[in-house]
Amino acid sequence: MKKLIKRLTAKELGLILLSVLLTCLTVGLELQVPNYISEITNLLQTKGVETSALMGPGLKMLGLSFASLLASVGVGFVAARIAASFTSSLRADIYNRVLDFSEAEIKSFSIPSLLTRTTNDITQVQMLITMGLQVVTRGPIMAFWAISKIIGKSDQWLMAVVVAVIVNVLMTLVLMTLAFPKQSLVQKLTDKLNSVTRESLIGIRVVRAYNAEDYQDEKFNVANDELTRLNLYVTRLMAMMNPIMTAISSGLSLAIYWIGAYLINDAAVTARQPIFSDMVVFMSYAMQVVMGFLLMGALFIVLPRTLVSAGRINQVLDLTSTISDPSSPRSSQALKGAVEYDHVTFRYAPTSEAVVEDVSFKAEPGQTVAFIGSTGSGKSTLVNLLPRFYDVTQGSIKLDGIDIRELAQEDLHKKVGYIPQKAVLFSGDIASNLNLGESGQSPLSEEDMWQALDLAQARDFVEAKEGGLKEPVAQGGTNFSGGQRQRLAIARALARKPEILIFDDSFSALDYKTDRILRDELKKRTEHMTKLIVAQRISTIMDADLILVLDKGKVVGQGTHQELLASNAVYQEIAYSQLSKEELANA
Repeated sequence: MKKLIKRLTAKELGLILLSVLLTCLTVGLELQVPNYISEITNLLQTKGVETSALMGPGLKMLGLSFASLLASVGVGFVAARIAASFTSSLRADIYNRVLDFSEAEIKSFSIPSLLTRTTNDITQVQMLITMGLQVVTRGPIMAFWAISKIIGKSDQWLMAVVVAVIVNVLMTLVLMTLAFPKQSLVQKLTDKLNSVTRESLIGIRVVRAYNAEDYQDEKFNVANDELTRLNLYVTRLMAMMNPIMTAISSGLSLAIYWIGAYLINDAAVTARQPIFSDMVVFMSYAMQVVMGFLLMGALFIVLPRTLVSAGRINQVLDLTSTISDPSSPRSSQALKGAVEYDHVTFRYAPTSEAVVEDVSFKAEPGQTVAFIGSTGSGKSTLVNLLPRFYDVTQGSIKLDGIDIRELAQEDLHKKVGYIPQKAVLFSGDIASNLNLGESGQSPLSEEDMWQALDLAQARDFVEAKEGGLKEPVAQGGTNFSGGQRQRLAIARALARKPEILIFDDSFSALDYKTDRILRDELKKRTEHMTKLIVAQRISTIMDADLILVLDKGKVVGQGTHQELLASNAVYQEIAYSQLSKEELANA
């Protein structure tokens, strides 16, 4: 929590000070009211007092109460402003930090957990700030200020208040000791519930196709029941606070009246002071003391869970990406797109098995290098190292002889057009998706967009849409077919006119005719671009200048289509499983 407090700005600290001052004003005004209650009580005990004599102190009481109300409302407004401002900047910081994470950091948290930390956990902090500024400051100020008012009035009454406070504190500590360990589990179970819900919603079609609703319902119910039971346990513990506080308050009232009755009957005492009016005033102050500790106790209802949430938020903010820019990045202006993998090895963890091991090749500007192999052979991992989604474990990747780790990530990404295996479209329209982010060609003109769509074989279906480039795109591009999404993703990369194009199995959703036409057009119109292609189809990569055959992360063959077909057993097995010898011979 201390780390979050340090993130408060000077303006927010100023508003906190204002809130404390307003709280002091509120409590000070409220604590003046018992004085006028005492005055009215004494007047009522005096014979011959007219009603008009009560108007003065009565109006003063009303004035003080109204002024206290206004100050209290001011505290509420200031607290809400501070909470909203602080959590807004905190949410932005977490979001920006997550965007800087590499794939390794994101996987260490999981996406459902990051979503929970960005929403639910921050909401807990916001609740604490809003409640804390109104309760944390008010409780202690009210309690100790009221205690200062009653000290010296009566040792017997003071002892009753001290006992009530001790019982209050002990009960609060007992409840917090029982509840706090459980609070740390609530957020973890919330992550689990979000994960199950997200999984079911993303795979809703598969769930329905396999009649797996009952199976998914059972998974959800298990996670939901576990979270519900834990919440019930914590809530029931917290629910005990209200009756306990009520019992303490009622017991204190009874003790004060009981002690007061003895004092009134004591002739020696009553001769010195008006005990009845003192008892009324003391009762008011005693209730303020109890109310102060009650407010502080109420804070503990949300404090344990907020501390857990603060810790989870700090875990995100404290984690720095393993992939960072160099202190003095090299210039990327003159890079032409020559790619060299120099004995590249990659492991997800230092002790894990190598996913890619000792891979070396060169691709000159305009050349096409393709990667093929069985599932899990490391093809996608290999090309994902170039845009630095991960950093190599050993070896190096160079652009025009410069290690990519010596370049700023922003400059590197401007040189690379990346098309993932699963096409990703964002909510908006076709134009906003094509003009996504920044590159050397930003912002794009409509002519640039249509040229890219034409090259990606997407122009026909975009022109057929009523909105054209302004045709709405749903989140994930769900209002387009798989092939259309993939062609739009290819057009987005082509529109940037990068020096390097990475196709991570990006032709898989295209029919053979569109695949062939697209490859022919790419060969003619992107002859200056270096192309790295991951593919499953032999037909997609036969024209490549260099083909690397991967098996279990190692290069087991390297050459052109004809060279590998003549000499490489792994490539032959893949080729003959897809095409006949006649088709391969005529290729």
